[in-house]
Amino acid sequence: MIQKTYISHLTSKKNETVELAGWVVKVRDSGKICFMQFRDGTGFIQVVGSPNDMNAEEFEIMRHLSIESAVQIKGIVVENAKSPTGIEIIAKELKLVSKTENYPITPKEHGTDFLMDIRHLWIRSPRQHAILRIRHQIITAIRHYFDDLDFTLTDAPIFTANECEGSSTLFETEYFGESAFLSQSGQLYMEAACQAVGRAYCFGPTFRAEKSNTRRHLTEFWMVEPEVAYMDLEGCMELAEGLIQAIVKRVLERCPEELRLLERSIEPLESVIAGAFPRISYDEAVEIIKKSGAPFTYGDDFGGADETIISNTFNRPVIVHSYPTAIKPFYMKKDPKNPLVVRNMDVLAPEGYGEVIGGGQREENYETLLEAIKESGLNPETYSWYLDVRRYGAVPHAGFGLGVERCVAWITGISHVRETGLFPRMPQRLRP
Repeated sequence: MIQKTYISHLTSKKNETVELAGWVVKVRDSGKICFMQFRDGTGFIQVVGSPNDMNAEEFEIMRHLSIESAVQIKGIVVENAKSPTGIEIIAKELKLVSKTENYPITPKEHGTDFLMDIRHLWIRSPRQHAILRIRHQIITAIRHYFDDLDFTLTDAPIFTANECEGSSTLFETEYFGESAFLSQSGQLYMEAACQAVGRAYCFGPTFRAEKSNTRRHLTEFWMVEPEVAYMDLEGCMELAEGLIQAIVKRVLERCPEELRLLERSIEPLESVIAGAFPRISYDEAVEIIKKSGAPFTYGDDFGGADETIISNTFNRPVIVHSYPTAIKPFYMKKDPKNPLVVRNMDVLAPEGYGEVIGGGQREENYETLLEAIKESGLNPETYSWYLDVRRYGAVPHAGFGLGVERCVAWITGISHVRETGLFPRMPQRLRP
């Protein structure tokens, strides 16, 4: 048999004969009838087998199939009101492609470390499948959003000679006799790109050598980073808000079954697209923390607990802007009206998921940026190309970065970013 269709296409093929190829999730057998949960990568479906509908030999094979055995099926798509999708398959033919013995993941409870050690198998489970499908739709929404706004995808290099987010989180490697680093961010390169194409974005892996074991951190993660020439902080906030709303809207439209399987309440997601996001200053955010009774020192950056307190005040993402200059990177533009704060912004997701977007307006003045580089203890020579962007045709510009994995965790409602991608990398996790 040759595969003709996929489970995701079956709702339009009621009463038709179809051919599928995939794997066994589980089998329930009463002797006279057999119920098989079956998957093919696009979804899950119940297949019903009976000796009245298929030959005896194939029915016996079906009865004794083990979990994750590979099979091909020919059958009729019929309605079933009890099915989540409203349909099931009445099997007519079955071919065993390969039989699996002693599959290590069983219906019993398994520890997270065990499942992470066999992540290459764990990703086959319905829960992990749903998360990966939602991640795909998030990434698709991101690309469509920027492409529809006439951005140009201009991917940044992975190897870099300079830091962007702080020397303490760099992965260093030897590069033909000199030191190089794995990119922490494509932002600096996008600042050059936007002065070539106007609206630029990069989308790819970034690396942070933080020995952090929180539920929000990975050492390798994917980030989308737009940068726009002639855009200020206000435009940056509007662009970020539109992106979040586009992502949530697509997931709600395309992934209702996956959200249901994950038992994700959609009410908080629906509120995201219901209206504009609240915008508050750093000072206002500090007041919210103080009113909650939590300790906080003015001038510090917000930690995860602080972000949770702030975001819990609102029923949708909140944008916090104008942080103290002292706690932000050298490239942030100082507010002309108050140089003690910068023209930056963070988007904090609700429900305790914290920062999903960080960015703002960049310093476009050559002399001001040069001085900021020196004050940060960095070598201006290393940033000579970055300074050239200001030396030749400098314009106001702004942008941000969105971390895909944190966004996936929030939208799916899962508690840890380690389940948001295929093979997560953490300080103690390099395999598989």
